[in-house]
Amino acid sequence: MPKPRALPFHLQFVAGAVAGVSEILTMYPLDVVKTRFQLQVGKGGAEGYTSIADCFRKIIKTEGFGRLYRGIIPPVMVEAPKRAIKFAANEQYSTLYKNLFGISHMTQSLSILTGVSAGVTEAFVVVSFELVKIRLQDKNNAGRYTGTMDCVRKILAEEGPFAFFKGLEATVFRHALWNGGYFGVIHGVRSALPKAETKQGELVRNFVAGAIGGAAGTILNTPFDVVKTRIQNQTPGMVPKYNWALPALRTVYKEEGFAALYKGFVPKVLRLGPGGGILLVVFDQVSTMLRKRFM
Repeated sequence: MPKPRALPFHLQFVAGAVAGVSEILTMYPLDVVKTRFQLQVGKGGAEGYTSIADCFRKIIKTEGFGRLYRGIIPPVMVEAPKRAIKFAANEQYSTLYKNLFGISHMTQSLSILTGVSAGVTEAFVVVSFELVKIRLQDKNNAGRYTGTMDCVRKILAEEGPFAFFKGLEATVFRHALWNGGYFGVIHGVRSALPKAETKQGELVRNFVAGAIGGAAGTILNTPFDVVKTRIQNQTPGMVPKYNWALPALRTVYKEEGFAALYKGFVPKVLRLGPGGGILLVVFDQVSTMLRKRFM
């Protein structure tokens, strides 16, 4: 199949936004479960979660089904620019680096570099929204914040404006590693798979590449996701236990063991593996539609 024409930035932004919102509406409950596991120190005692099914069961039974979607407003608000930046920035960095290094086509190492660069850019956009989402997802904050705007107001009043950038360093690590793994693996998988002869074959190829890329990115970035979650959930009155990403990694490893650095991995990979496939497929489909209508 011939290589499609590159979309201008504003159309890449639209396609990435539609892809991102589609993914989050489909997979969000797994993100809530992931956060609960990441905030659980040790086994969590009698009320701790022992499995994904147990976590779903306890949340629905004790907090209600709607709790699986608590905190969804901040990620939906940021999902459009976040995913748009993921794809649009990746495309822009690809062009920049190809020109800079005098390369006419993408290589796997270049795909990793562009992915890392896009991830760093993305992190600065999402960090504040991530903080609000984490605060709302924690069951211990159920009585502290009544909703998204109440959470924003209280963080601003109690912690000041710079609190919204708490965990920025860990967020940069998280997004750089995920995007580098995601786009790097997508390039490798697409190169290894046979060329698609039909549009349906291209959809399957994109879903497989995106799902494998999403899983690879998740393996790489989960430890930084764990410490980001814990850093961002520290509220006033608590003695800060986690500050910077690398010391926080050491603290978690020392106190809870290596496995604790992958808390929430299963629900995270279940979300971001298929979610990565959904992202790539929807982005490709919307991009195709936009090319037909506007180019």
